[in-house]
Amino acid sequence: MAASLAFWGPESRARAGGVGGLRSPAPVTMDSFLFGCELSGHTRSFTFKVEEEDDAEHVLALTMLCLTEGAKDECNVVEVVARNHDHQEIAVPVANLRLSCQPMLSLDDFQLQPPVTFRLKSGSGPVRITGRHQIVTVSSVSEEEESEEEESEEDEEDELYPILPAKKHRGRP
Repeated sequence: MAASLAFWGPESRARAGGVGGLRSPAPVTMDSFLFGCELSGHTRSFTFKVEEEDDAEHVLALTMLCLTEGAKDECNVVEVVARNHDHQEIAVPVANLRLSCQPMLSLDDFQLQPPVTFRLKSGSGPVRITGRHQIVTVSSVSEEEESEEEESEEDEEDELYPILPAKKHRGRP
């Protein structure tokens, strides 16, 4: 994990507890959970969202879309509705699946920031969407831990002995 910290931007390092290496970064935890949903004629859309109060960074990494049992030989177009860099909502088709020629599509960890809505734009499915929900949490140092750290630094300062001047030897020039 320490090697990945070297690639953080200045704002991430500041949030992690230090800039320029003056303080050691706060502990970073990364959790990964399986994600899956199914779109069909009965369920034409699915929205993946997280709690807004959550301070963690969430990423939805899609791995595969595939037609499942009961699919007809028709075009099944799946689109993703998300926000772009200007925070405007955009809809982008990500797959056009057909049982006879392309029943599945690998997305190789296509990463999206929640909230994300998946829509079955055409076809009746069923289409299975799979991936990973990744959660990155940067633990902040609490005030209590900071005061304990300052006290231990003060204790270390008290243990330092003063530097005394050198003694002069009589009889030597």
